[in-house]
Amino acid sequence: MKLASLTNNIVYHETRPTIQVLMETDNGKEIRIAFKKGQVMKEHKTPFSIVVEIFEGSIDFGVNGQIHSLNKGDLISLDGGVPHDLTAVRDSIVRLSLNKGDSAKRVEDVAKNS
Repeated sequence: MKLASLTNNIVYHETRPTIQVLMETDNGKEIRIAFKKGQVMKEHKTPFSIVVEIFEGSIDFGVNGQIHSLNKGDLISLDGGVPHDLTAVRDSIVRLSLNKGDSAKRVEDVAKNS
């Protein structure tokens, strides 16, 4: 058994989203992305399918140039190779579910370069 929390020990970086791996299992990784209002993850692609949950706040989620306004409780899934970007409309907590073959470092690199 593994236990993690989306709300404990949250750290917000002043200039970019904060990435934290909460849990790694045989099938995948659960990652928390903490955004301050206005922070962005520029357009990028993933090598595998992902699921994104807006746990708290609001995110403008761009997919192929179309903006989807996502709010607390909303989920979106994307196939690998689909261009997407995220902009925090307000302070937000996002849960990202990654395939086991994907890398948390890749997500951190997107956040650092946004």
